[in-house]
Amino acid sequence: MYTKVIIASCCIVALAIGRPDGTPAHPGGYGYESPKHQPSYGHQETYEKGMPFDYSYVVKDAYQNLDFGHKSTSDGKVVTGDYHVLLPDGRNQTVVYTAGYNGYRAQVAYHGEARYPEAKPYAPAPSYGAPKPAYKAPAPVYGAPAPTYEEPIALYGAPEY
Repeated sequence: MYTKVIIASCCIVALAIGRPDGTPAHPGGYGYESPKHQPSYGHQETYEKGMPFDYSYVVKDAYQNLDFGHKSTSDGKVVTGDYHVLLPDGRNQTVVYTAGYNGYRAQVAYHGEARYPEAKPYAPAPSYGAPKPAYKAPAPVYGAPAPTYEEPIALYGAPEY
């Protein structure tokens, strides 16, 4: 009995130690290789170099009262740009920003004066009388029902006292 326990313990230790090159003797999971580089919180993150770009768009629709747009450029390291939007209160909000390795920095500015519609007192909808029926009451098309039963037959006599 003790020999079986000792042999099982040796097998477990051998699996835990693995091969001399440091790879486990029996890979777990679905047989995929483990990644060569495990990220940790103690080292400097590496970044891929970004691609330079330049784009912009503007939407202006007076009928729908829409006015917004965005411009952005990048040299691959730092993105600079601005965007603007017409707010519901009538002001124009403009944001000029810079984003890069040092974070996102924005300067927000508002142009114009806020305008709010005048508050009107509540006026309930007019009430109308009950609607008149647009139909006539139906006339009956049937007569009184005829009885469909017969007089019952007495199955027993009068009671005796």
